[in-house]
Amino acid sequence: MTLPMKRVFLYLLGAIVIVAALGAFAAFGPPGLYAKSESPEFCGSCHVLQPEYEAWFHSGAHQNIKCIDCHLPNDNLAHHLWAKTLEGVGDTLAFHTGRVSEPIKISAAGARVVVANCRRCHAEKVARINEERRCWDCHRRMSHKGTGAIAP
Repeated sequence: MTLPMKRVFLYLLGAIVIVAALGAFAAFGPPGLYAKSESPEFCGSCHVLQPEYEAWFHSGAHQNIKCIDCHLPNDNLAHHLWAKTLEGVGDTLAFHTGRVSEPIKISAAGARVVVANCRRCHAEKVARINEERRCWDCHRRMSHKGTGAIAP
Protein backbone atom coordinates (compact mmCIF):
# COMPACT_ATOMS: atom_id res chain seq x y z
CA MET A 1 0.00 0.00 0.00
CA THR A 2 1.13 3.48 -0.71
CA LEU A 3 1.39 5.96 2.14
CA PRO A 4 -1.82 7.93 1.25
CA MET A 5 -3.82 4.67 0.97
CA LYS A 6 -2.50 3.52 4.35
CA ARG A 7 -3.52 6.82 5.89
CA VAL A 8 -7.04 6.58 4.41
CA PHE A 9 -7.32 3.00 5.64
CA LEU A 10 -6.19 3.99 9.16
CA TYR A 11 -8.64 6.92 9.27
CA LEU A 12 -11.45 4.65 8.10
CA LEU A 13 -10.52 1.98 10.63
CA GLY A 14 -10.35 4.61 13.38
CA ALA A 15 -13.78 5.95 12.44
CA ILE A 16 -15.25 2.44 12.51
CA VAL A 17 -13.76 1.78 15.95
CA ILE A 18 -15.09 5.10 17.30
CA VAL A 19 -18.60 4.47 15.91
CA ALA A 20 -18.60 0.92 17.32
CA ALA A 21 -17.43 2.17 20.73
CA LEU A 22 -20.11 4.89 20.79
CA GLY A 23 -22.73 2.36 19.77
CA ALA A 24 -21.66 -0.08 22.46
CA PHE A 25 -21.67 2.70 25.06
CA ALA A 26 -25.14 3.87 24.01
CA ALA A 27 -26.47 0.32 24.15
CA PHE A 28 -24.78 -0.97 27.28
CA GLY A 29 -22.96 1.93 28.95
CA PRO A 30 -25.54 4.05 30.76
CA PRO A 31 -26.90 2.09 33.71
CA GLY A 32 -29.85 -0.02 32.67
CA LEU A 33 -30.40 1.62 29.27
CA TYR A 34 -30.51 -1.70 27.44
CA ALA A 35 -32.97 -3.18 29.94
CA LYS A 36 -35.09 -0.01 29.96
CA SER A 37 -35.30 -0.01 26.16
CA GLU A 38 -36.81 -3.51 26.29
CA SER A 39 -39.62 -2.56 28.67
CA PRO A 40 -43.19 -1.83 27.56
CA GLU A 41 -43.01 1.44 29.52
CA PHE A 42 -40.15 2.57 27.30
CA CYS A 43 -42.18 1.78 24.17
CA GLY A 44 -45.24 3.51 25.65
CA SER A 45 -43.26 6.64 26.44
CA CYS A 46 -43.69 7.76 22.82
CA HIS A 47 -47.03 9.57 22.65
CA VAL A 48 -47.82 7.97 19.30
CA LEU A 49 -47.72 4.53 20.95
CA GLN A 50 -49.69 5.54 24.04
CA PRO A 51 -52.98 3.93 22.87
CA GLU A 52 -51.16 0.68 22.02
CA TYR A 53 -49.45 0.71 25.42
CA GLU A 54 -52.76 1.29 27.20
CA ALA A 55 -54.40 -1.53 25.23
CA TRP A 56 -51.53 -3.88 26.12
CA PHE A 57 -51.63 -2.79 29.78
CA HIS A 58 -55.34 -3.60 30.06
CA SER A 59 -55.26 -6.81 28.03
CA GLY A 60 -55.35 -10.21 29.61
CA ALA A 61 -53.80 -12.71 27.22
CA HIS A 62 -50.47 -11.04 26.48
CA GLN A 63 -50.11 -8.72 29.46
CA ASN A 64 -47.14 -10.66 30.81
CA ILE A 65 -44.98 -10.38 27.70
CA LYS A 66 -43.00 -7.42 26.43
CA CYS A 67 -43.49 -5.48 23.19
CA ILE A 68 -40.18 -6.83 21.89
CA ASP A 69 -41.39 -10.42 22.32
CA CYS A 70 -43.88 -9.81 19.50
CA HIS A 71 -42.44 -6.91 17.53
CA LEU A 72 -38.76 -7.90 17.18
CA PRO A 73 -37.33 -11.11 15.71
CA ASN A 74 -36.51 -13.60 18.43
CA ASP A 75 -34.93 -16.39 16.41
CA ASN A 76 -31.40 -15.56 17.59
CA LEU A 77 -29.68 -12.86 19.64
CA ALA A 78 -27.66 -11.33 16.79
CA HIS A 79 -30.76 -10.94 14.59
CA HIS A 80 -32.71 -9.53 17.56
CA LEU A 81 -30.03 -6.93 18.38
CA TRP A 82 -29.59 -5.92 14.75
CA ALA A 83 -33.35 -5.48 14.27
CA LYS A 84 -33.63 -3.62 17.58
CA THR A 85 -30.92 -1.20 16.47
CA LEU A 86 -32.43 -0.61 13.04
CA GLU A 87 -36.00 -0.31 14.35
CA GLY A 88 -34.93 1.99 17.19
CA VAL A 89 -32.97 4.35 14.95
CA GLY A 90 -35.71 4.28 12.31
CA ASP A 91 -38.48 4.91 14.85
CA THR A 92 -36.54 7.74 16.48
CA LEU A 93 -35.87 9.44 13.14
CA ALA A 94 -39.48 8.98 11.99
CA PHE A 95 -40.83 10.35 15.25
CA HIS A 96 -38.56 13.40 15.37
CA THR A 97 -39.09 14.25 11.70
CA GLY A 98 -42.87 13.96 11.95
CA ARG A 99 -43.20 10.97 9.61
CA VAL A 100 -45.21 8.77 11.99
CA SER A 101 -48.84 8.23 11.09
CA GLU A 102 -51.48 8.61 13.77
CA PRO A 103 -52.83 6.12 14.50
CA ILE A 104 -49.63 4.20 14.00
CA LYS A 105 -49.77 1.29 11.55
CA ILE A 106 -47.60 -1.78 11.37
CA SER A 107 -45.47 -2.19 8.25
CA ALA A 108 -45.56 -5.31 6.09
CA ALA A 109 -42.14 -6.31 7.45
CA GLY A 110 -43.31 -5.69 11.01
CA ALA A 111 -46.41 -7.82 10.40
CA ARG A 112 -44.22 -10.69 9.18
CA VAL A 113 -42.16 -10.49 12.39
CA VAL A 114 -45.29 -10.48 14.57
CA VAL A 115 -46.77 -13.48 12.72
CA ALA A 116 -43.47 -15.38 13.02
CA ASN A 117 -43.42 -14.71 16.76
CA CYS A 118 -47.08 -15.78 17.14
CA ARG A 119 -46.21 -19.02 15.37
CA ARG A 120 -43.11 -19.50 17.51
CA CYS A 121 -45.00 -19.14 20.79
CA HIS A 122 -48.14 -20.96 19.67
CA ALA A 123 -46.50 -23.60 17.44
CA GLU A 124 -48.61 -26.47 18.73
CA LYS A 125 -51.91 -24.70 18.02
CA VAL A 126 -50.77 -23.20 14.73
CA ALA A 127 -49.86 -26.63 13.37
CA ARG A 128 -53.58 -27.47 13.26
CA ILE A 129 -54.83 -24.40 11.36
CA ASN A 130 -54.55 -22.60 8.03
CA GLU A 131 -51.30 -20.65 8.21
CA GLU A 132 -52.06 -18.47 5.19
CA ARG A 133 -53.83 -15.82 7.26
CA ARG A 134 -52.36 -13.36 9.73
CA CYS A 135 -53.15 -14.23 13.33
CA TRP A 136 -55.19 -11.07 13.93
CA ASP A 137 -57.46 -11.77 10.96
CA CYS A 138 -59.29 -14.17 13.30
CA HIS A 139 -58.03 -13.05 16.69
CA ARG A 140 -59.13 -9.43 16.34
CA ARG A 141 -59.06 -8.85 20.09
CA MET A 142 -55.32 -9.64 20.10
CA SER A 143 -54.51 -6.56 18.03
CA HIS A 144 -53.97 -3.37 19.98
CA LYS A 145 -57.08 -1.78 18.51
CA GLY A 146 -59.39 -4.58 19.67
CA THR A 147 -57.85 -5.26 23.06
CA GLY A 148 -59.99 -4.27 26.00
CA ALA A 149 -62.79 -3.03 23.78
CA ILE A 150 -65.36 -4.50 21.45
CA ALA A 151 -63.53 -5.22 18.24
CA PRO A 152 -65.11 -3.98 15.00
